[in-house]
Amino acid sequence: MAREFTSVGVVGLGTMGAGIVEVFARNGIDVVAVEISAAALERGRVTLTGSTDRAVAKGKLAEADRDALLSRVTFQVGLDALHSVDLVIEAVPEHLDLKQRIFAELDRVCKPEAILATNTSSLSVTEISVATTRPNQVIGIHFFNPAPVMKLVEVVRTVVTSADVVADVEALCERLGKVDVTINDRAGFIANALLFGYLNHAVSMFEARYATREDIDAAMKLGCGLPMGPLALMDLIGLDTAYEILDTMYRRGGRDRRHAPVPLIKQMVTAGLLGRKSGRGFYTYERPGSPVVVPDEQTPVASESALADGARGIAKVGVVGSGTMATGIIEVFAKAGYEVVSVTRGAEKSAKVFESVKTSLNKGVVRGKLSDADRDAALGRINWSATLEHLADVDLVVEAVVEELSVKKALFASLDEICKPGVVLATTTSSLPVIDVAMATQRPADVVGLHFFNPAPIMPLIEVVQTIRTSTETTATAKAVCATLGKTGVVCGDRSGFIVNALLFPYLNDAVKMLEASYSTADDIDYAMKLGCGYPMGPFELLDVVGLDVSLAIQRELYLELREPGFAPAPLLEHLVTAGYLGRKSGRGFRDHTRR
Repeated sequence: MAREFTSVGVVGLGTMGAGIVEVFARNGIDVVAVEISAAALERGRVTLTGSTDRAVAKGKLAEADRDALLSRVTFQVGLDALHSVDLVIEAVPEHLDLKQRIFAELDRVCKPEAILATNTSSLSVTEISVATTRPNQVIGIHFFNPAPVMKLVEVVRTVVTSADVVADVEALCERLGKVDVTINDRAGFIANALLFGYLNHAVSMFEARYATREDIDAAMKLGCGLPMGPLALMDLIGLDTAYEILDTMYRRGGRDRRHAPVPLIKQMVTAGLLGRKSGRGFYTYERPGSPVVVPDEQTPVASESALADGARGIAKVGVVGSGTMATGIIEVFAKAGYEVVSVTRGAEKSAKVFESVKTSLNKGVVRGKLSDADRDAALGRINWSATLEHLADVDLVVEAVVEELSVKKALFASLDEICKPGVVLATTTSSLPVIDVAMATQRPADVVGLHFFNPAPIMPLIEVVQTIRTSTETTATAKAVCATLGKTGVVCGDRSGFIVNALLFPYLNDAVKMLEASYSTADDIDYAMKLGCGYPMGPFELLDVVGLDVSLAIQRELYLELREPGFAPAPLLEHLVTAGYLGRKSGRGFRDHTRR
């Protein structure tokens, strides 16, 4: 039988500590909330009452329940007030010496059977535990912010944590309505170990001026369905906190360069640009603590018309290819009012593409998103062809053929001969260098990448990839076309993975390495990222959907171009692909899909 916790103590009443107090008090447990001074105690009280008042205002908490919740909390200055509690959770700033001093004092104050827990997100629970005479009763209980809302709790055991203590804490998490994942004491645990490498990489992109902050954030929200972009998330976490977590993970986690804080982060911390809490970080906010972003000197200024940016007029579009992506792109342009010339390798393929487009448009009608007249008009704008010569008078060509450089180069060389001057030639490649394709023509200034995401009619993002030879007019034209299609176009340089894949796939690769090291299970890692970070899918769910062979190919391209040791494909990923375990399409990947 798990022990019954009737009272708990919480040390530190910042945003996280006050949230933890609320979690326990909501679930009928008496809480002793402790701070270092009367002023800090009052700030914690204000944070707690503010949170509960907002819950009442939103109809998520009855007034009587709020009053009962607050009546369970006793506010005290000093650790001596914790002498009779069953469990203490420490939630003070991430400094090892501070936490060790607190735990040494808690060891003296608390009753012998009390469990001592730390909410640290990056420090060694083991190093904290040795400050006490009861390391077997010390454990990590890592809540996620905001604690009353986020479902995940990482339960972190050290090599000496008692099995009974672990079981008791797991039962407590269930009582609190949380999903716990139990793991060993390793830098970053699950969520932060996977999250902060990705965040650090995003900052390095911004630091290198590879893409704007707005485009990096839009790319990850729209391309991956993430709740926040990485730079906005850094501002929410706090750049000082992020720096401490990254620095700790780098020192404790084998000195992986991907966790070495990007110099820009330290510079911003030194300058007091800490994110939302200081009113300015990567973005500028209405006031310190406000979530409202206001324009600053880096905010892009939209022109009144695309032509003002030098964009060329586009009326007729050619699409080359017959696969899923080509079919989706044809539909997107036709629905947006463009005249479209579809070029495939023969009448039979054209007929298949026509049927696919028609079927998709009919689905739109059934779902009420398209009228019969709009469907018929879209189909009427498409001309079907099996010869490239019919592209002689188009204004834009979008290539969506197989991902083989030799095939694309040969196609662009032919387009160069056939198309009229001034035509924008676009490739939808997701991994090949656009400049290699561009240099197959005599007009590299007119070549750009337009990386649509699958399924093209639904996904709102297009990556506009400019090479060092792409003209500003071509880029402006591509962005204007994206806007006309109702898509968000994000501009980036011609580098492997562009924005989305370059940030997404190293994170997925890190998850595979974590599984390979037997640190946690695929299920727990997926739970951690979905419940702790709000991701729509866990990394192993996503890998099985994308295809392990596709993922491995992209990761290899990233590694070959960037030569970052941390980007080397995980051996487990390579072994699964070799064994034919490719994900959903083969029936088995990280999970067996034949039994579902």
